[in-house]
Amino acid sequence: MPTLDQLNAQLDRLASFEAGPFPVLSVYLDLRPDEVGRDRFEPFLRRELSDRVSTYPASGPERKSLQDDAERIQSSVTDVDASLNGLAIFSCSGSGLFEAVPLAAPVGDHRLFISDLPHLYPLAKVMDEYPRYLALVADTNAARIVVFAMNAVEKSDRIEGVKTRRHSMGGWSQARYQRHTENYHLHHAKEVVDAVARIVRDERIEKIVVAGDDVIVPMLREQFPKDIAERIVDVVKVGMHANEREVLDKTIAALQQKDAETDRERVDQLLGAYRANGLACVGLAATKRAFELGQVDELLVPGSADVIRGVDKKPGDTQPERSAEERAADELIVLARQTSARVRFIEDAALLEPAGGVGAFLRFKI
Repeated sequence: MPTLDQLNAQLDRLASFEAGPFPVLSVYLDLRPDEVGRDRFEPFLRRELSDRVSTYPASGPERKSLQDDAERIQSSVTDVDASLNGLAIFSCSGSGLFEAVPLAAPVGDHRLFISDLPHLYPLAKVMDEYPRYLALVADTNAARIVVFAMNAVEKSDRIEGVKTRRHSMGGWSQARYQRHTENYHLHHAKEVVDAVARIVRDERIEKIVVAGDDVIVPMLREQFPKDIAERIVDVVKVGMHANEREVLDKTIAALQQKDAETDRERVDQLLGAYRANGLACVGLAATKRAFELGQVDELLVPGSADVIRGVDKKPGDTQPERSAEERAADELIVLARQTSARVRFIEDAALLEPAGGVGAFLRFKI
């Protein structure tokens, strides 16, 4: 499974790819088994590759390139890792391109595209939905620190504290024992916080989800430095004995829910800055111009490209597998990768309708 850094490197290579006269095949496959445990992608792949390739002239170089693409793609999926949930493949034999992107994260339904550029919008969206973050599961005796990325475990660690026993005592003895226990718990909380802070700072992790009981969570909050506390997205209920899959499912759900809640705030900030003639632009044409001038700091793109307005629909540019709006979103993703601009997907696409479906925060004004 590729790391997030490797995925980012692949996305950058694909964003800079120029196919020339040859068509590019972009394939997204849902590798999750069906209700009887069987893969469902092979019939789709055989049918779609054959149907699409056959629409090109039999003697043309484009047809030959696509046939080579089809053969290589079908060969590459004959022994797919059962742990994968999704797979994206980009191929253009005529120009020497072949990039397979195995994913633990799901990619949605099977889709196949033939165009002049790789179709990166779905891949960029998956990377936005399943970011890199740290999950901390703790109680007063132990803690588990797990870094997740792209719906998989990247690394994990465990910290064992000193277990304390309950004693039935009274008077001064009970008070001394209580202070003794609290000191152990406080020492444990400090050790956990130090470990989390070191990992977060060293690896530049921006988001933390905490899970713990009612005793340890307040102690942890008191110990977190300000810069670490600001990265805590949510606190959830997960037991210390939960397996990694349970921890991932619970924490990624909380993370995605919080992201959705802050989407409205971010769009409001964009519209407010634009109305005040500040560092923001809205609409497809203005956003493209800002990219051309190197102004874009953060691109806000909808989770569903259908809301993007102002798309130049050229005569004959009808691709049932990809709308003109998706193509426009693709171009914006490519521009963002080429200029090191951040990309944020707004899951509720309707929030961006007042902005014409897309907008950007700017680095500077001209």
